[in-house]
Amino acid sequence: MQLRIIKMVQGGNGMARLPDGRVCFVQGALPGELCEVELTFQKKDFTRGRVVSVVEPSPDRVVPKCPLYGKCGGCSLQHLESSKQTEYMEQVERENFRRLAHAELPEDFVIHTGNPWGYRNRARVVPQFVRDGGCGGFAFREQESNALIPFENCPVLTPALNEFLQGPARKLFASGVLSHPGRFARPDEVSLNVFDNGKGEVSYFYRGMSREEFQKNAVSVVEIEGRKIEADASVFFQSNLGLLPELVKSVRHAVDEGLSNGNACNDWLIDLFSGVGFFAALLQDKFKRITTVERDEGCLKHAEKNLSVISPATTTVENVSAPAEEWLARHVVDIPATLIVDPPRTGLPGEALDAFVRSSVKRLIYVSCDPVTLARDYAKLATAGFKLDHAEGFAFYPQTPHLEMLFILSR
Repeated sequence: MQLRIIKMVQGGNGMARLPDGRVCFVQGALPGELCEVELTFQKKDFTRGRVVSVVEPSPDRVVPKCPLYGKCGGCSLQHLESSKQTEYMEQVERENFRRLAHAELPEDFVIHTGNPWGYRNRARVVPQFVRDGGCGGFAFREQESNALIPFENCPVLTPALNEFLQGPARKLFASGVLSHPGRFARPDEVSLNVFDNGKGEVSYFYRGMSREEFQKNAVSVVEIEGRKIEADASVFFQSNLGLLPELVKSVRHAVDEGLSNGNACNDWLIDLFSGVGFFAALLQDKFKRITTVERDEGCLKHAEKNLSVISPATTTVENVSAPAEEWLARHVVDIPATLIVDPPRTGLPGEALDAFVRSSVKRLIYVSCDPVTLARDYAKLATAGFKLDHAEGFAFYPQTPHLEMLFILSR
């Protein structure tokens, strides 16, 4: 059937309406287009579909750069001109915030962008085994499936990662470094995490690495804003090092502003969901006391290293292994501490939100990787007296609809 696309919605799909009034979310469609659509999923109140052909294309439509586009699950916006992607994202997020939080994003909300291609410095790939047990190449997952899509060169990966996967990574299997696929129930249970530290130095991780191999080839050091941050290829780290300094500058500015206007103090920095201690390590010279809270033991080991290297003698550092909500429930924050949160896509647990409300914290720096859960959490915080002072977006994943956001909240 032919459908006119009304707008773009969260997730990058186009939205249209069927003749019976039901909403249809159309994969691969752009606002204003008239598309021939095949329905792929139907429920009583909404449907899903995919573009079969474009009858009247948008002027912003382009030919996807990757021949695997539409099959590989990594990208879903290559049909939209790169320079236009953030414009559409802003429209989507303003509407989301209006609908979910019943509030408006600030007029000066801006989305920071970087290189649209060759930017991704972190990936997980699946080796393609050949008959002798070696590796003939690598694959990504198919869209909405566990099926594998082999690739030779990925246009969003950094040149160093593509080069590594085309050569040295394959030799790992041939040399017997990686376990033979026969030990696994399915060959696709084997995966390889690869990480480019921004200088073309690639580290990697696979399940079953020896401790010696892990220390030699999984651990890496990233230099950001003159600071060296240690991590490894098995733990989370930002996947776009080219744009990361922009987020760091914005967080630094937010911290300095809070210290200067009195809404926060330098007595205590609390970094929740701290990962490898990234923000705390970059900000520790500003505070007398620092607490990082992270439940992942692998991340915690790096946080201890990252905050021990350059900590001023006057700074007390505490790295806590615990879920953020449990730590907050056990500790009373009775001063206007500087508080940074960077939760997973699920957002802040209810217990954490309740603890913020009960605390003496007047200023919250919220880094989010999911605008939907951010809007939901803001709505709850707003009822407790927090207001949104500033908001920024960061397009860390060009060619996808994913967006990270920074909110500065105060009360």
